[in-house]
Amino acid sequence: MTAPFTVRLEEETLSALDTLAEKTERSRNWLVARAIESYVSLNAWQVAKIEEGIAAADRGDFVTDEEMAELRARLTRDR
Repeated sequence: MTAPFTVRLEEETLSALDTLAEKTERSRNWLVARAIESYVSLNAWQVAKIEEGIAAADRGDFVTDEEMAELRARLTRDR
């Protein structure tokens, strides 16, 4: 189910959106809906990963100095 939502854009952005809609033979609404879905999905994933990292840090789940040195050496060697 969809719901109406109003967005205000700069004239330049709206013009670019209209050009893209014309060239892709998609509606302005379709392009905006896909862009928002993509943005929300990506940012939700990023927030979840940040929360996982914070939870790991809260548990004291850190890389040891030795593990970090090994990783650094491997990455330097692989260059």
